[in-house]
Amino acid sequence: MSSSVPSPPVAVSGASYAAVTMAHYKAADSKREQFRRYLEKSGVLDTLTKVLVALYEEPEKPNSALDFLKHHLGAATPENPEIELLRLELAEMKEKYEAIVEENKKLKAKLAQYEPLQEEKRAE
Repeated sequence: MSSSVPSPPVAVSGASYAAVTMAHYKAADSKREQFRRYLEKSGVLDTLTKVLVALYEEPEKPNSALDFLKHHLGAATPENPEIELLRLELAEMKEKYEAIVEENKKLKAKLAQYEPLQEEKRAE
């Protein structure tokens, strides 16, 4: 069975083992502190805090807190130019689609006017 604290070597006295163990923990704390400063300097902690506060203040909590975080963190990042181009293209295609649907309705209405006449001529 292994533990997170290494077992002392046979030839090491209790005092030196304690010193080695303390040095190990100080090194880990130092790495954690460096990482925390890195996150703080790069704005990650501030952004995460803002998103978590927004989730906390949300009157109706979303079903998926993770989706809420993803959505709000995604909105905080700068847009990729390719994504913006795709959004513009999508908007143009939606406009064209709506225009074609409208044109289709008009053409169906015109066709409905002439179809009864053609059926009457066939009957004669």
